[in-house]
Amino acid sequence: MDGHAEKRPVITGIGVRAPGGVGTEAFWKLLVSGRTATRTMTLIDPAPFRSRVAAEIDFDPAAEGLSPAEAETYDRATQLALAATREAVRGSGLDTAGTDPGRIGVSIGTAVGCTTSLELNYQRASDNGAHWLVDHTRSAEQVFDYFIPSSIGRDVAWETGAEGPVTVISTGCTSGLDAVGYGADLIRTGRADVVVCGATDAPISPITVACFDAIKATSPNNDDPEHASRPFDRRRDGFVLGEGAAVFVLEELTAAYRRGARVYAEVRGFATRSNAYHMTGLTRDGRELAEAIRAAMRQARCTGDDLGYINAHGSGTRQNDRHETAAFKRSLGMRAYEVPVSSIKSMIGHSLGAIGSLELAACALAIEYGVIPPTANYANPDPECDLDYVPNVAREQRVDTVLSVGSGFGGFQSAAVLARPPAKAAAP
Repeated sequence: MDGHAEKRPVITGIGVRAPGGVGTEAFWKLLVSGRTATRTMTLIDPAPFRSRVAAEIDFDPAAEGLSPAEAETYDRATQLALAATREAVRGSGLDTAGTDPGRIGVSIGTAVGCTTSLELNYQRASDNGAHWLVDHTRSAEQVFDYFIPSSIGRDVAWETGAEGPVTVISTGCTSGLDAVGYGADLIRTGRADVVVCGATDAPISPITVACFDAIKATSPNNDDPEHASRPFDRRRDGFVLGEGAAVFVLEELTAAYRRGARVYAEVRGFATRSNAYHMTGLTRDGRELAEAIRAAMRQARCTGDDLGYINAHGSGTRQNDRHETAAFKRSLGMRAYEVPVSSIKSMIGHSLGAIGSLELAACALAIEYGVIPPTANYANPDPECDLDYVPNVAREQRVDTVLSVGSGFGGFQSAAVLARPPAKAAAP
């Protein structure tokens, strides 16, 4: 802090690339319709795998304004991030060229970075793994960029002209929440005036699919891909791998109102904890996630009574859904039974590091439009998961304060609180 009053970070731009449609508007329409975008994999040959369903984006680089050179050299995760960034900046109405570049920051999350292109280039250089000594001349010149996830943050910085703090956060499936939490902190502490933040992942590649197959984390419901993702349902059998990107423009509240920006939501609180327990396992009582929730709510200066909606991690694995249901009860008490909870992974799958930002986009839009997205494919109640999961149909309801949570391999547990911004006249 520099001695001045703490600043209030707000969202003034949202860009989304997600399964089921192109752009933020299509994303929101899919969610409120309760439709699913899960299908049999087409990006790779699904035949060798136990789980052959995914939530894929029908992404056209040329239609997104990417040049042939960009489409050829950028990994798919970077392409998604750039497309989402352009939509977010355009929607914010911010003139980045007219902003001090040293006061623009970037915070991008990703779990697996440029895995798709890295694996493809290894296959080329090693003749599909046949040779221990690879022929480097058969791989792309950009292979080093694919190796280091920081290249994504660099490319978003180049896109926006950002010369302030630029970072890439990779904390597994909480990366998207953590990147926005860090971006909000840059605004809150005065280290940046504008932060372009969010997350991206394009993990539908053989190595990623095989890894989740090995630990049986993904759904084997290959005969009914539209209903394979079933968070909180008693018959749930794993998550559906997805891909996507969501990027936000964050600014300080008074500055945003001064320039007449549309303000979607305020990032009121954020916290993250580690369970120091197991790489993939979760404690039954949800203790560490509950503590992250409490800490985020303390920073937001809100209580359970203020919450109008909880956007759950809701991956659809047996232990995750049980774990976070316990965490909600532990942190909110009886109020947990009254607050609507839903998982949008039921519709757009689990895009690993990107999903936390996609879920925050859904939270901001729920505040903006007064609609709570449903949990699709919910048909069989589970006695261990006994909260209000907004089954199958969106719910029209004014929402002023939203809690979003995430849980990541490695024991990461994160929580963020978004809130309706104050009326312009009431802003400080």
